[in-house]
Amino acid sequence: MALLKVKFDLKKRVKLAQMLWLMYWFSIMAGVLVLSLGLFFKIELRKRSELMDNNESHFVPNLLIGVGLLACGINAFGGKICYDSLDSSKFAKWKTVLKPFLICCFLFNVLLFFTALLCFTMRIPLQFTLAEGLKNGMKYYKDSDVPGRCYMKRTLDLMQMEFRCCGNNNYKDWFEIQWVSNRYLDFSSKEVKDRISSNVDGQYLLDGVPFSCCNPSSPRPCIQHQVTNNSAHYSYDHHTEELNIWKRGCRDALVSYYGGLMNTIGILVLLVTMLEVAVMVGLQYVNTSLSTLVNPEDPESESEGWILEKTVKETFTDIMAKMKAMGKGNQVEEGAEDQAVATVS
Repeated sequence: MALLKVKFDLKKRVKLAQMLWLMYWFSIMAGVLVLSLGLFFKIELRKRSELMDNNESHFVPNLLIGVGLLACGINAFGGKICYDSLDSSKFAKWKTVLKPFLICCFLFNVLLFFTALLCFTMRIPLQFTLAEGLKNGMKYYKDSDVPGRCYMKRTLDLMQMEFRCCGNNNYKDWFEIQWVSNRYLDFSSKEVKDRISSNVDGQYLLDGVPFSCCNPSSPRPCIQHQVTNNSAHYSYDHHTEELNIWKRGCRDALVSYYGGLMNTIGILVLLVTMLEVAVMVGLQYVNTSLSTLVNPEDPESESEGWILEKTVKETFTDIMAKMKAMGKGNQVEEGAEDQAVATVS
């Protein structure tokens, strides 16, 4: 028994084809939207590629770009088939390619759903990528005169000001690395010598943060140096007072930003998937309704359309049976080849 069988007359078939043709145009625009979102996300990642440990994060935007291009091509082709279905003579040339095309549409919808899932799960690998990338980036903050690293300071400062964050996990991360270049240190000063000699790695460490960590909304002038030294500032206690530097870590801020962006894109891709499934089902109805005309020579005769010729269970059983038959056929061919080789020997 066919799944979701519907009876059609000429008027219903024409309305279905016209509506489906319009939906295909919406699908093309949806494909352009997915392509645009992929490009936008790729540009956003490129802006801060120096702060990411690897290029794996570009897999999802590249996939979105590819899926968007495929959607435009597939839907343009499907729209042409629907337009030609209004004329039985033109539609006849598409009958041989319709079944393979519908299989391609089904596989494309699976790819779309997989892409949406990747968008929702990208937050997890992004956390590890940013954790390592930010850690390395902070180490190179002081290397403003080293080729290949001279823009790291600018990148980190702009990022901390834009996302209102400080450090990797929090502002204390700056206490654990030397972020002041040696060229700006007076090595004849006793304070500088003491700080360097007191550190195992010979680094000049400070309980201070770069200026970009300062919160401009704070009424107090920014305390970015000697943050933990209460006696260095009037009426100040870093344990109880609300610090006038950003407390939020940049990894959390960036993951929230990119994660929110990817969740939005994932929802849009799911909506596009639903639209693609709808047009695929509509095209199957067009195909079956035109293939089952009571009188093929009379375009006004009634017909029946369905999604599957059999039930889901029967269709699945048939597919499994065909796959088993193909497997047995391959085994027989291999056995025959082995026997032929043995006979020749």
